[in-house]
Amino acid sequence: MKKIILAVVVLALLLGGYLYYRHMSGTPEYSLMQAAKAAHDHDAAAFGRYVDVESVTGSLVDQVATQGAALGVLNPGGLAMKGALRLLKPQLTQAARREVERYIETGSLEAAAAAAPKRAVNVSILGLAGKVVSPDSQFKGIKYSREEGEQALVGLEFTQPRYDTTVVVEVKMRNQGEYWQATEITNTGEILKHVARLEKNQLLKRK
Repeated sequence: MKKIILAVVVLALLLGGYLYYRHMSGTPEYSLMQAAKAAHDHDAAAFGRYVDVESVTGSLVDQVATQGAALGVLNPGGLAMKGALRLLKPQLTQAARREVERYIETGSLEAAAAAAPKRAVNVSILGLAGKVVSPDSQFKGIKYSREEGEQALVGLEFTQPRYDTTVVVEVKMRNQGEYWQATEITNTGEILKHVARLEKNQLLKRK
């Protein structure tokens, strides 16, 4: 009898674990974890499954193009005119996509920058991303996750040691059936403005 009870308990635990895994594997959070794993493993194909690189980079360029003042602080020496950035969006989007793809393949920011075509506007999307989530930053956890029909919004919190604070990066995701795919970082513009203010305050303190 004891052996039968033990076997039933073990089966129940296995079934519970399987059902939990099935539930988790269909969530936006799980897909983001798989995207992070793909980036760590330099698996461009898997990364492309969980991240729509073209959509994300196009959205990033759109949001960056509205932040001329912030770019002047965070990207010194680079042309930061709103009109120029909007005019050159196709080239910037292509450059950003190549940067991201090369970074996933190599894990090297230097290799990513070298892979991008020559820019008429000196703005690196990965370079700006490094201002928000630097190599010293740490992932703190998921701040929130909201599913809204076929879309979801997930807030990822990172530390910002340079400014002794944290930042929440909001990722929009689309339901693809068996998995979710990131399509946009919705608050890039707000984050750039916030970081530019923090950077300006630090520069003033040093004077």
